[in-house]
Amino acid sequence: MVPTNSNDAGLRVSLSVEIPSDVAYIERVVDLVRLSCAELAYNAHHLALNVPVALSEALSNAILRGNHESPDKRVRVHADVDTTRLVVEIADEGVRFDLDADTRDATREENIEREDGRGLFLMRKLMDEVQRFDTPPGQTAGNVVRLTLTRA
Repeated sequence: MVPTNSNDAGLRVSLSVEIPSDVAYIERVVDLVRLSCAELAYNAHHLALNVPVALSEALSNAILRGNHESPDKRVRVHADVDTTRLVVEIADEGVRFDLDADTRDATREENIEREDGRGLFLMRKLMDEVQRFDTPPGQTAGNVVRLTLTRA
């Protein structure tokens, strides 16, 4: 992972990793992305809260819910960080889900004491944009969740 200087975009860091469906890898991936943001002097609040929490939730969902921790399935992560924004795509091999229908409001009374179902809610609160796509043609079927954070 080396910062590169592209023509009009300024300084940019790009990284791609593929990990097994094992939660033990989450912290390492989060650290790689957070370090990339730190190299470009992102806001300390974003580095301490927004990026690690949202990305940890996205990776956890991909591993536990998408891939069901199956040892023969992988999670692919691609991050682009530049001086204006962070875009991270997390791809799993799971069945399609509906981002809006599956996002629970964790602040509603019936959800306050639940121990699950907060991941999508947190991602949407901590990132500027969260989108879900089908994996591109030619890749194993699954979901891609794109997290976008505009630099403060």
